Amino acid sequence: MGIVTFETVIACALPPSRIFKAVVFNLTELLSKVMPQAIKSVDIVQGDGGVGTIRQVNFAEGIPFKYVKESVEAIDEEKLTYTYTVIEGDVLKGVEKIQNDIKFEASSDGVGTIITNKSHYYTIGDHQISEDESNGKDQMTIALFKALEAYLLANPDI
Repeated sequence: MGIVTFETVIACALPPSRIFKAVVFNLTELLSKVMPQAIKSVDIVQGDGGVGTIRQVNFAEGIPFKYVKESVEAIDEEKLTYTYTVIEGDVLKGVEKIQNDIKFEASSDGVGTIITNKSHYYTIGDHQISEDESNGKDQMTIALFKALEAYLLANPDI
């Protein structure tokens, strides 16, 4: 088994605490609203949303995957970091799990956020992660955060 790490950096116009709270505490409710073309539903399988929670993300028709199960590993409200692991689903071909470490930091202008997502792929045997797989993950991560950003900007009460 090997570990392959990819990093995606995204600029966001929202303050760090707002985008962090939306991702960590409201994503279950927001995901299918902000990306209905990709996400059919999100269900809590176990837990209350905090560390130890397992949720199942069900993908919409036309997406090449059916679902993933994610386990919330760590939440640090002071450092604005969040870790979750994809533990099950058809996205895990040749991969045991995918751990995502997300950090939300104030941008240099002091208004927005720089979101850094490090994805650690725990490969099975000699499986290699292709550039296409990496680019697809990057594009999906960027699309998710941009859709969430647009939704939150349009809905300032959330």
